[in-house]
Order: sequence, then C-alpha cells, then structure tokens
Amino acid sequence: MQSFTNIRGLIIDMDGVLWHGTEAIPGLIEFFDTLNDLNIRFILATNNASLTPAQYVTKLAKMGVSITEDKILTSGLATALFLSQEFNPKTTSVFVIGVDGATQPLLELGFTLTGLYEVKNAANPNKGADIVVCGKDETLSWDKLATATLNIRAGARFIGTNGDTTLPTEHGVTHGNGAILAGLELATGIKPTIIGKPEPIMYQQAMALLETKPEETVAIGDRLETDILGAVRTNINSIMVLTGISSAEDLETSDYKPTWVMQDIIEITETLKQQRLK
Repeated sequence: MQSFTNIRGLIIDMDGVLWHGTEAIPGLIEFFDTLNDLNIRFILATNNASLTPAQYVTKLAKMGVSITEDKILTSGLATALFLSQEFNPKTTSVFVIGVDGATQPLLELGFTLTGLYEVKNAANPNKGADIVVCGKDETLSWDKLATATLNIRAGARFIGTNGDTTLPTEHGVTHGNGAILAGLELATGIKPTIIGKPEPIMYQQAMALLETKPEETVAIGDRLETDILGAVRTNINSIMVLTGISSAEDLETSDYKPTWVMQDIIEITETLKQQRLK
C-alpha cells in the first residue's frame, strides 16, 4: 500500500461516505477525532447543493461532530464562486431550481434572483434570467421546470451544480440532480455546464482552502464517476469507500481507478493511525 504519511489535506464527500440521509455511518465521530489528533486538514466537499454550510454544521452536530462552516464546500457555494468570476453579480440575474444551499451563496455574492415565469422576450428584454442554475430541490415543481426551460430556450446560460444521476438516502438510492438536468436538456437541446465533481473546479477550490499541493491531498468518495474521476482529472490521490453508490464490482469495468479502496471510514481511520505510527 502506498504510504499515507505525506497526507496534509483530505477532501471528503459526505453522502454515502459520512451518512445515508439522516443516519450517520458507523465510525463517524472517531474518524473526525482522528483527523484532529493527527492534525490533518480537511474540507467536506459535496455535490449536494440543497443545504447551506451552516445547515451541514448543524446536521453534523446532531451526529456528535463539531466543525466550523469554513470546512464545508458545497456545489452550491462552488457554483456561486465560479459564476462570480465569470459575470458581474450586480448586473446579472439568475433563476434557481434549488433551495437555500443554492440560493443563499448567490444572494450573498450580489446576484439578483428571478421568479416563476419571468422570462426575457422581445417586449421585455430586461426581464428574466441571464443564468439558470439547477441544484437538488425537494420542492421541485412543474412551474420551476417550465420557468427554467423557458429561460434556457430564451438564451440563458444553463448551469448544473452537479450531475449526479442518483442519490443514496436512508430509504435507498433515489434520483439525483443529474436526472433533472437530463430532462431540461431534452426540453431545450442545451447541455448544462457542470460545476461539481467530476469537473476539477470543486477540488481546485478545496485545495486553495486547504493550502495544499495535489501530491499531499487525498479525495475520499463513494462514487466512481464523480468523486474518483474528479480526483483523477485533478491529479490527486483518492480513496473509494464501499458504503455508497459504487461497488467493488464496478471497479472491474472502470477505465479509471481510485488509489485505494476501503470498506468504510472505520478502515480509513485505522489505516491513518497505523501509517502515522510507522
């Protein structure tokens, strides 16, 4: 096994790695205690854009883990940061399919959010959205989908916070944001720009927060096509755990591989302890 001794920073996925829905995966508290004991920096980087960093802090607190908001990077926050570099927030309007985790970062950076059925047209060229952002939204409705479709067809840039087609929950595996993006793409003929994993953007943002180099950073995830492929594209090592979406059998047919495969965060914890004792 390749040594863990050069690890200075971890970029850790949440759904399927730390919990399933509202249920913590066994070993959660000891995992974070070990990271703190070994002085390993970490960022929790999730493709799920439904919650704000503050809401994730509260969720972890209910599971017995205390962290600060600056340790959280959601695809909603990553999307807002990306768009603020591409557009002037003060003069840019956005229609969002999503909840607080997607809307709050945009508002905090100064973007204007538009409402249902506000669409640019010949009679109202200054109405509607310049950008449509689609993230996980448990309040998804026909009206939201229609407004997004109309704006994209009118020329708004189409952004997906993430492309995950499925989501592991306490009820089992259900549809993810990528399934909604696919419907909008079919309705508009426009492919979205994806901000979350497997694109390198979130991992690059996380490394900037960690102040680590690629060779001293490791990504932890449960999904081959997002977490692991994103690590490969960013040129960092990765650990795939088997408590989420991808299985050991999936690895046999994959063109890309994680650096390590481990059963769960309990095995990661024990391996970190053993490697650091050498």
